[in-house]
Amino acid sequence: MPTSYSVHDKGLSTAISQVDRDAFGRKLPLSTRLQMWRLRKWQIRSRVHSSIDRNLAQAMAELDRLSDKVYIPPPIKEKAAVVYRKALDKGLVRGRSIAAIAAAALYAACRGSGTPRTLREIAEASLVDKKDVARCYRLLLRELEVHMPIADPLTYVSKIAERTGISGKTQGLAIQILRDARRRRAAAGKDPMGLAAAALYIACLQNDEKKTQKDIAEAAGVTEVTVRNRYKTLKKQLNLELPD
Repeated sequence: MPTSYSVHDKGLSTAISQVDRDAFGRKLPLSTRLQMWRLRKWQIRSRVHSSIDRNLAQAMAELDRLSDKVYIPPPIKEKAAVVYRKALDKGLVRGRSIAAIAAAALYAACRGSGTPRTLREIAEASLVDKKDVARCYRLLLRELEVHMPIADPLTYVSKIAERTGISGKTQGLAIQILRDARRRRAAAGKDPMGLAAAALYIACLQNDEKKTQKDIAEAAGVTEVTVRNRYKTLKKQLNLELPD
């Protein structure tokens, strides 16, 4: 079995089978089943014996749960596990919520790999306040000296469109708008998710698709104010003839 950073002991230990049958599929006698149950119980205790092991076991279980909830592929979950282990080694988890650091590590792994997941999505799935996750994320970047690539709004278009049922034709137009914005440097320093949402809203208006700013903001996980402000920016800098 290959080493896995998303398993608390890196997957190096051997687990006692949960199947109470012998090699021929015959049910084991009651006395043997009880003995196997005791062995399994002691194995679990011995595998999670120190505070660090217990911390890792809890954190890796949380990363598993979060990854399932927001559909994170295994390689990204592995990256998140590596980030979490580095944070633990540096003492960054002490005095902080394991769930918040795990969520922040997952968000960092998504950002670093260009996987389109918002901070709000991950925070909601983790049941930790978004501000706490954001605080832990900034801590990880600072203390682990992680440098994130600038997120590309183009990567978020299909995700928002999928959630709102926006057509492929309108998605294509939104991508053209964003490329034009990039050429004219209208997108510099702006929130990529907000820009993608605003470009989709503009494309919907131009293609006469009935979607409101509220619909698109909710799908993007941003506020209506953000969509409205980015809409105004794109309209002005791209000289688009659109309603105010």
